[in-house]
Amino acid sequence: MLPPDETVADQFQPFRPGLIRLAYRMLGSMAEAEDVVQEAYIRWHQTDRSAIRQPAAFLSRTVTRLCLDILKSARHRRETYVGPWLPEPILEPETDEEGEDLSLTLMMALERLSPLERAAFLLHDVFGLGFDEVAATLDREPAACRQLAARARRNVRAARPRYTIAPDEGRRMADAFASASRSGDLTALRALLSDNVVAYTDGGGTRNAALNPLFGFRRVSGLFLGVARKTNFQTPPVLYRGLINGLPGFVTLEQDGLPQTTALDIQDGRIVGIYVVRNPEKLRHLSARAGANGP
Repeated sequence: MLPPDETVADQFQPFRPGLIRLAYRMLGSMAEAEDVVQEAYIRWHQTDRSAIRQPAAFLSRTVTRLCLDILKSARHRRETYVGPWLPEPILEPETDEEGEDLSLTLMMALERLSPLERAAFLLHDVFGLGFDEVAATLDREPAACRQLAARARRNVRAARPRYTIAPDEGRRMADAFASASRSGDLTALRALLSDNVVAYTDGGGTRNAALNPLFGFRRVSGLFLGVARKTNFQTPPVLYRGLINGLPGFVTLEQDGLPQTTALDIQDGRIVGIYVVRNPEKLRHLSARAGANGP
């Protein structure tokens, strides 16, 4: 006899945060991750749970397979996406352990993997599943899953942060960059940015953004000096200061009335990567969170 709905939900709830983490890392979209986990809950509700010996394994397998189905169509959508594609920004991971595998640099490295490589790497290297379980999830032999994970590991190794910047230093540099970039202070930008800095701006084709990544100090500083001039060197309201996908950053309310996230990859005291998300579809889930964590 099936337990009442409340009991089914209570049984599922402890698994939900981990399933959201897995789906988000697979898809790079919090909205899609939540939809996948809701579908997994429906399947959990409809199945004979008394026959499931390992609920966590069953649910991880269900979520992974749902994500792989979505990625088949997502690959085409990403190829036709207007401008650079960045994952939906997540504010301030709950624990330090989560921060490294949430980082924008790692998420973008995952995006370059095939869906199966991504799944094998996440399930084994991030979530700690054995290769027998990974093989059951992906319907592949364990040896093949080892090869998938090894290829993925080689590709993402360079994206792993060499060290974690101290929170106070990260916030100081983020504040300095926010001030310099909006005031048009080229001297301050020169002191903050690496010569080889790269900037990615994701407008999704609906808000102004660079259509290609910008490489080097001259082009990146030129982008932000141009923005400063267009906004009359006015500093926008800051809705949030803190970590964004594990990187120091901030959320601002722009002149069009919509938010924007800026995350900074900082190495050896210089900013080497700037990730700006302006696509409104990727920012809807941040409204309440950012408003509750203002300056």
